[in-house]
Amino acid sequence: MSQKTKDFSKWYIDTIQKADLMDYTPVRGCIAFKPDGYELWEHIHAEMDRRFKETGHRNAYFPMLIPESFFQKEKDHIEGFSPELPWVTEAAGEKLEERLALRPTSETMIGHLYSDWIKSYRDLPVLINQWANVFRWEKKTLPFIRTSEFLWQEGHTAHVDEEDARKETMQMLNIYKEVVEGLLAIPVYDGQKTPSERFAGAVDTYSIEAMMQDGKAVQAGTSHYLGTKFAEAFDIKYLTKENKHTYVHTTSWGTSTRLIGSVIMVHGDEQGLVLPPRIAPTQAVLIPVGPWKKNPAIMEKLDEIFAALKAKGIRVRLDDSDQSPGFKFNEWELKGVPVRIELGPRDLENNQALMKARDEGDKVSVPLESVVEAVEKELETMQTRLFEKAKAFRAANSHTHIDTLEQLEQHLAESEQNETIPGWILAGWCGDDACEEKVKEQTKFTTRNIPFNPPTTKTTCICCGQEAKHTVWFARAY
Repeated sequence: MSQKTKDFSKWYIDTIQKADLMDYTPVRGCIAFKPDGYELWEHIHAEMDRRFKETGHRNAYFPMLIPESFFQKEKDHIEGFSPELPWVTEAAGEKLEERLALRPTSETMIGHLYSDWIKSYRDLPVLINQWANVFRWEKKTLPFIRTSEFLWQEGHTAHVDEEDARKETMQMLNIYKEVVEGLLAIPVYDGQKTPSERFAGAVDTYSIEAMMQDGKAVQAGTSHYLGTKFAEAFDIKYLTKENKHTYVHTTSWGTSTRLIGSVIMVHGDEQGLVLPPRIAPTQAVLIPVGPWKKNPAIMEKLDEIFAALKAKGIRVRLDDSDQSPGFKFNEWELKGVPVRIELGPRDLENNQALMKARDEGDKVSVPLESVVEAVEKELETMQTRLFEKAKAFRAANSHTHIDTLEQLEQHLAESEQNETIPGWILAGWCGDDACEEKVKEQTKFTTRNIPFNPPTTKTTCICCGQEAKHTVWFARAY
C-alpha cells in the first residue's frame, strides 16, 4: 500500500513541505506562505479578479476589527460564528469598552457602511469585492485546507430586488465553477446547500464541491443569497422611483486559499506535487545534463530556448546549479513543475532535446527548432489531461446505487475491509433535519449539496425511507 493510500494526511503534509510551499509559525493554526505557495494564490487571485471586474465588480477594503455589537444585530450570524471568533479586549494597556472580533467574514461591517452609502435606487446595484485575511479559530487545522487565519476574497453586493440579487448569486457561483475547473483542473458539482449547511444568516447558500483523492469533499466556493436579513439588521434602505423607502436585497460569496490545498489533494502523486500548468509558478524547467560545463554550446542553446519560452509568456526556469541531474529531476518533480527539458552533448549533436511531462512516465525527443512549440502544446495537453483524470477518478468513486442507511454502513464496512476509499454517495433526502443528522452521526457523511444536475433522481430518503424531496450528495468532508 502506498503512503498516499495508507496515510493521506501525512502524504499531504510531506508533499507541501517537500515542495517548499509553506512553513509553520509559532501561532497555532497559522502558516507562512513561501513564494511558490503564495504564487499559487496569486494566479487564482489574478484569474478571479479579472472575471469579477469583467462583470462590473470593483475592489475595496474594510477593517479587520469588528465591534461585538455588530454581530448581535443578526442573531443567526453570531450563533454561527461565535465559537470560532478571536477577540481583542485590550489596547494600549487599557481594557476596551467593547470587544472587537478579528473578522471571520465581513457582512456586519459592510452592512453597517452600506446603510450610509446607499440612499436611492440610483446607488444600486453595489458590486464590491474584498481581498483580505480572515480568522476562524479552528479546533483542528490542516495547512491551506483549514487554518486559523487564511486568505480569501469576499464579494458583497446590494440590489433593488430579489430577482437581481439571485441573478448575482448564481452568476458568481458559475464564475467559481469555471475558474476552478478551467484554471485548477478540478471538476466540481454545483448545487444548493441544505438548511443545516447554509451560511449563518443566509436565505439560501449555493456551493461547488470537489472530491479529493482520499474520497473526502472540499467545499471549494460558496455564494449566498441573503435576502433582506442583513439589510433589516443594519437598516440598509433605499428610496425607490415611487419615493418609497424599502430594504435592499444582498448577496455575499467567497473562495479561499483552501483551493491551494485542493489542487494538491486532487492532482498530487507518490513523487509529490503535480501542478496544472495554468497555475504552476514554474511551468517549464530547463536542465543541462552530461559534461555540459565543458561544452558552452549547451548553455548557449538553453539560454536561447529560455528566452524564446519567456517571450511566449511561459514561466520558465533554467537550473544551472552544480547539483547532479538526478537530484535536479527529483527536486523539480517534488515541486510539481509541469514540463522538464533536458539537453546534453549527445542531444545537441542529434539536434534534439528530451521533454518530460510531470504526470507522464516517458521522455520524448523533440527537435531543437520545435522545443518552444512542443512545450506550449504539452502545457495545454497536460491541463486537459489532469482535468479528465480527476473527472474519471470522481466518476469511479461517486456511488449512485446506495439507497438506505444500512446499505451505506455496509458500503463503509466493505471499504474499510478492502482498504478502498468510500467516496461520495448520491441519495434521497426527505428534507427533515433529523434524518440528515442521523446519517452524519452514524457514518460521518454530511450533505455536500443538492446538485443542479444529478446523474439520477432518488425517490426515497436514505434514512427514513419516506418520499425524497431532494437528491443529495453525501460525503465525508474537510
